[in-house]
Amino acid sequence: MTVLMVRSTVKPEFTAELEDALGKMFTAIENAGPAGVRYASYRLPDGVTYVAQLELADGVENPLPAIQEFRDFQASLKDWLTGPPTVEHFEVRGSYSA
Repeated sequence: MTVLMVRSTVKPEFTAELEDALGKMFTAIENAGPAGVRYASYRLPDGVTYVAQLELADGVENPLPAIQEFRDFQASLKDWLTGPPTVEHFEVRGSYSA
């Protein structure tokens, strides 16, 4: 399993626009229903820091770039963010899902 976490800080004046785009993107991802992927976005209590988590099953290539709304969201980030995002790769040591 591949696990990636991306942490970004959004310019306060763009948070509403980002939230709207997140909704559209996740609706499109749900409609596409790609297999072998888990993708989540979280907003931290400061209201401007976001963390995205991507999990890909072994042997699965990231299907998200094939979704137009995901590509649109990614393209808009350059205007919305205060600086480059921080990207971290994780090695899963254990996992449980009910």
